[in-house]
Amino acid sequence: MKEIVQSVDRSLGLLELLAEYPNGVSIADLSKASELHKSTVHRLLTTLIYKGFVKQNPADNTYLLSLKLFELGASIVNSSSLREVASPHLKALRDLTGEVVHLVVPEAPYIVYIDKFDSKETIRMHSSIGKRSPMYCTSVGRAILATYSDERIQSIWNESTIEKLTQHTITDFDSFLEMINEVRKNQYAEDNEENELQVRCFGAAIKDYKGETVGAISISTPIIRLDETRIEQFKQLIIEYSHKISKELGY
Repeated sequence: MKEIVQSVDRSLGLLELLAEYPNGVSIADLSKASELHKSTVHRLLTTLIYKGFVKQNPADNTYLLSLKLFELGASIVNSSSLREVASPHLKALRDLTGEVVHLVVPEAPYIVYIDKFDSKETIRMHSSIGKRSPMYCTSVGRAILATYSDERIQSIWNESTIEKLTQHTITDFDSFLEMINEVRKNQYAEDNEENELQVRCFGAAIKDYKGETVGAISISTPIIRLDETRIEQFKQLIIEYSHKISKELGY
């Protein structure tokens, strides 16, 4: 195991905990959740406040994250042409389908949502830019994994926390690999109520000028709005628009 700097590890752990309390949290609760002494938590928070990552609510003396982490993450996203290139295609895809569409990038064993165009319907998906989801049970994650070697997929599978999120979730690796081979053949992936009940998603990978997989897009919809005609339409559209974005990226 590589050498870990304890103070850095603890500080990052506090940031992850603070993310679970968007309305603020007390030192006492942070101390309990982190299993660190209150004086240690206070010292680390003082440094994080000084660096601008944390702020304190003067009304109740609770602590919460500032927007600095978002700003740092946004600078990475904005430095890439992927979101800029994909955005008009995502909007067009949303307008064609009437459903929510997403753009993600891989951060194995997760995917990270970096853009989203919401459905105009009353029933919508609960997703947000910056959210991470597992690769193994999402259409976008599977679309990306299908472009990797079996050995790399096995490695990512081993790093993942494999859970049966619904009764439909595939949790057996051999069955998962069979499904991945179907994705390779079809050029699109599906999540059929495996990540969230009553929701079906269609995803396809995006490649750049080097032929490397840089992300994926998806169409997500409640199953009550699906019939066989729409299913076939969504399959064709997700392939078509992933190809359009990849072509603009030089693939």
